[in-house]
This record gives sequence, C-alpha cells and structure tokens, in this order.
Amino acid sequence: MLAGRAVRTCALLALCLLGSRAQDFGPTRFICTSVPVDADMCAASVAAGGAEELRSNVLQLRETVLQQKETILSQKETIRELTTKLGRCESQSTLDAGPGEARAGGGRKQPSSGKNTMGDLSRTPAAETLSQLGQTLQSLKTRLENLEQYSRLNSSSQTNSLKDLLQSKIDDLERQVLSRVNTLEEGKGGPKNDTEERIKIESALTSLHQRISELEKGQKDNRPGGKFQLTFPLRTNYMYAKVKKSLPEMYAFTVCMWLKSSAAPGVGTPFSYAVPGQANELVLIEWGNNPMEILINDKVAKLPFVINDGKWHHICITWTTRDGVWEAYQDGTQGGNGENLAPYHPIKPQGVLVLGQEQDTLGGGFDATQAFVGELAHFNIWDRKLTPGEVYNLATCSTKALSGNVIAWSESQIEIYGGATKWTFEACRQIN
Repeated sequence: MLAGRAVRTCALLALCLLGSRAQDFGPTRFICTSVPVDADMCAASVAAGGAEELRSNVLQLRETVLQQKETILSQKETIRELTTKLGRCESQSTLDAGPGEARAGGGRKQPSSGKNTMGDLSRTPAAETLSQLGQTLQSLKTRLENLEQYSRLNSSSQTNSLKDLLQSKIDDLERQVLSRVNTLEEGKGGPKNDTEERIKIESALTSLHQRISELEKGQKDNRPGGKFQLTFPLRTNYMYAKVKKSLPEMYAFTVCMWLKSSAAPGVGTPFSYAVPGQANELVLIEWGNNPMEILINDKVAKLPFVINDGKWHHICITWTTRDGVWEAYQDGTQGGNGENLAPYHPIKPQGVLVLGQEQDTLGGGFDATQAFVGELAHFNIWDRKLTPGEVYNLATCSTKALSGNVIAWSESQIEIYGGATKWTFEACRQIN
C-alpha cells in the first residue's frame, strides 16, 4: 500500500510541475520528494524547485563577483604602473626643458618654508654655475692685475713667469666657459655633460686659487698687518674666515667694516656670531630682495644699507641693551635708528665669530644661499657705542680712526678656509 501511495505521489508531483509551467523550457526532470500526507503537494513541489533555482543563481552571482574583483585588482595594478611611468616621463621632461621653456603645470615653484633665506634666482643650475664661474674668473683677473702692479715694483723673473702662466690658464678657462654657454644656447647640453664640465672647470679654478694665493703670500711681509681684505668670489658653503678670538659678554657694541659687492639678489652674510644654544646671537645678513638685517638673539631690525653696487662702502651698527636702541651708518652718515631690538639681552660670551657665512650650528651648518659674495675689510668691534665723529673718522680713513677694543682687524687673528683669500686693501687708498 505504501508503494502504491509513493507512485501516486510521484504522478501528482509531475502533474503539478507540468501544470505550473505553461511554457516549454526543454527536457523536463521529475523530482520525487516526501511530504506529509495532509500537505498541499503542488505547493511543496513549487517551493522545492524555487529554492534550488535560487541557490544556483546565488552561486553564479558569487562566482561573477569574484571574477570582477580579480579584474579590478588587475586593472588597479596596471593603472599604478602607468602612473609611475607617466611621473618618470614628466620628471625627465622637466629636467630636459630649457631656461625659456614653460613647465607643463604652468606654475612657478613656490619658496619653501625652511630657513633658506637668500632666495634663488629663476635660472637653471647650469646657467647659475656659469654665472658664478664668470664672476670667479673676473675676480682672478683682478687679483692678477694687482700682482702685476706688485711685480713691477718688485721685479722678479719667477713672479712674472708664474703670472704669465696663470694668465694663460685663465684665458683657457674663459674659452671653456664661452664654449659651454654656446652649447647651452644651442640646447645640446645634458645634465651629465653639465656636471662633468662643472667639475672640470671648478678643479681648474681651485688650482688657480692656490697658485695665486702662493704669489700673494709674497706681498704679505711688505704691508702693515691691517692693510688687507678678504675676498669671497663664489656663493659656496665652504669659503669663509674665522676670527680666532671670541666675544666677551657685552651690554653695548659697535661693529664696523668695509664691504664691496655686486651680488644679487642679496649680498649674503658678512658675519655671524653663534653661541651654544643660539646660532643667531649676532648676525648681519642680506638675503633675497629683502633689506639688510641685524639679528640679536633672533630679534630682527631692518637696516637702510644699499651696498651691492660694486663699490666700497663703510658701514657701522651701534646697539645698547638699554631699550634695545640701535643706529646704522653708511659711509660716515647715519641713515637709520630704532629701539626695542633685543632689549636687556646681553651679548653672550664664548661663541664663534665667522666672516662670510651664516651659522645654523655653532661654527658650522653653512648654507651656500646665505654666503657673502664680495670683499670685506677692517672688521672691528667695540664694547661701547661710538660717537658720530668716531664713525666718520673710520669712514674717511682718518689717521684718528680707532681700532676695535674687542675685535681689531689684524691678519694674525684671521683664519681663512675653502679658497677665501687675503690681499692688499684698496678702499682707503682710493679715498686718499
């Protein structure tokens, strides 16, 4: 009897399935399933068929999603590789662009927020290097002219032969620089060639500096100890001079010097005094298109000096800790004054006094963009405020001119580094 009931049940299920599908979907499968005796067999059969179809659809959808996920990951990797290659191409095109070509972004490089205070010229590294080399060559030629005058007064066949040799080398270097300029203008230069050319020319210049310095040593014994000047022909981070003596604690000071420069923008840092814990204890700096500034314990006052005309100028700054009062003199005339410059802060002792560079650390941390370019002489410091008459005597090279009672300009007290040179001071000779 049970077997007969099962047959009838299967037959009924087949009829229900056939009845529920009005359309022909191809070959038909008959599925037998057990249901309770009093249940609606047609409804149960439909539910079972729908669940199976739904399960199949879910599996297919899951497989499709997994395939699409793999495709997306593959496309992401491809996009990443293409982005990297595009970045490399843009970088290379920027490096290869000439001085007059615009960049793809059309934007100008914004200045950084760091302490690179000199400001860069909008020129390519190669053009900047050639400009500096041209200035160096001109400086060397001037020094050779001085040597020529000296040799006429002190005849020496050895000096004359060395001078002729150096003149020949300078002529060769000038030809190399002109050749490099022509190459750049024709657009044939590349970064590798620029580097090799720069290294070659700078090596020759270093050799010339050494030879000329040897010749200039011959003049040292024939001039007074204070009749010399320092020359810083290039904006580097290795040319500087150091004063052997440090400063005492000071509640007032006057600092005076002769300067000659045509550097632009900004002549750089004529001197800096750093102490432990404060690199900007006392600094004179002109950077970028800003006016010259005096810094005391990181406090700043802008000075009214205009000195980058290639002529000798005498400058003095006086200061007292009482109310931070200061005065500025150029060529013997007071041009500015103020107060509240680091009031009641004494200048601290036991520091390092450097000429030609700005110190970011005690005795070092030089930045080429802040370096002084030009000539410097008669650097003197007093621990009091000089009178206008005393400043005028210094600016006019009077026989009544005083020497600094803290730092006096003396060749024996100056150590030079990196190619900075000493030679006979000419400003007072021109005035007299």
